[in-house]
Amino acid sequence: MNSSQQENCILRSDNIHRGFSTPQGRIEVLKGITLELERGEMVAVLGASGVGKTTLLHLLGGLDRPDEGDIYFHDKPYSSMSEAELAVFRNRHIGFIFQFHYLLSEFSALENVMMPLLIAGKSHPEASERAELLLDDVGLKDRISHLPAELSGGEQQRVAVARALALEPDIVLADEPSGNLDVKTGHKLHELLVELNNVKKTSFAIATHNLPLADLCGRVIHLSNGEKE
Repeated sequence: MNSSQQENCILRSDNIHRGFSTPQGRIEVLKGITLELERGEMVAVLGASGVGKTTLLHLLGGLDRPDEGDIYFHDKPYSSMSEAELAVFRNRHIGFIFQFHYLLSEFSALENVMMPLLIAGKSHPEASERAELLLDDVGLKDRISHLPAELSGGEQQRVAVARALALEPDIVLADEPSGNLDVKTGHKLHELLVELNNVKKTSFAIATHNLPLADLCGRVIHLSNGEKE
């Protein structure tokens, strides 16, 4: 990496390995993945189901630790952080969008988006105002008081996108974000992610096997057999 790339690089993995023990023996899922994500970049991690995309995102987001290698946010290695420090780091710098939105069923769309803000210590009025603005950004201004069960699948995923952006993270990690949606709704979600990337300059790393979504990203990383092609 040259000095310009180093300056723009926000997240980097260095030769990370991750495996899991099973009754049939150990499975090596990732076998030495090195990659860089630049500020404002939108990257697709493409590969078939089971190739290790989710494992990679969990490692990049600090939800799991590699067996070997390390991950760096700017120049700070994850290995230097305790579990408590890593939790604070995730809350402040990383947003997550999962295939299954994991909204809290008993809370409204507004309250779901407020949750990370309240956890971070924001006041209730401040959290409410920020959440309402974000729901407006994702086209749900008129649905803020609805419970998840009262929203369509696409609307629920839009709430999840707004929640991921609540604390203005440096990076959003999205794991098959449209995998549970029909083609038309999924395409609308893809366009929303691109728009948010263009407008807010948030970095996105999106694990997917959806080629149309990958085509919308500025760069595509292919995973196969635990390695980057």
